[in-house]
Amino acid sequence: MDKATTVDAYIAAFPQATRALLTTLRATILQAAPQAEEGFGYGMPAYRFHGPLVYFAGYANHIGLYPTGTGIKAFEAELAGRFTWSKGAVQFPLDQPLPLDLIVRMVRFKIEDNQQQAATKQLKTKQPKTTTTATKQTATKQAATKQTATKQTATKAAKATTKATSGATSSRRTARSRRLP
Repeated sequence: MDKATTVDAYIAAFPQATRALLTTLRATILQAAPQAEEGFGYGMPAYRFHGPLVYFAGYANHIGLYPTGTGIKAFEAELAGRFTWSKGAVQFPLDQPLPLDLIVRMVRFKIEDNQQQAATKQLKTKQPKTTTTATKQTATKQAATKQTATKQTATKAAKATTKATSGATSSRRTARSRRLP
């Protein structure tokens, strides 16, 4: 099988029975997530909405659905004993009907999960930057002010020392020059 670059080409490359199941799976995903972007990732059809929702792939004996780790974890109890599954994938045998209700619930769960993660990420991104930037600016200004004050004090001290030393030297010279006849 050549590497497909579109979902249509991917599905068309399978035998009729598998093609029918893949077409049904595709329609089910799009019905559950009409706002999802359909594309291609990891060599298989992919659906994204605020991050990856699900991927699917056809094989010789099953169809693989990949709702990522959170999508599987939320439905472990329903998957156990019915399907072969792992941390991020579930296998639906070709000789059994697709569990469309379960697939819809998994996709909708992933939509909500992705939206929550996006909102949390947005909050984390916005708040610390503002506080951190203001804090850094204040600290920088304070450090610059201290540094300037220290330089000014050092400069004044150096000038005073120079004047005192210069004055003493010139007084001695004057005194010597007066002694000579």
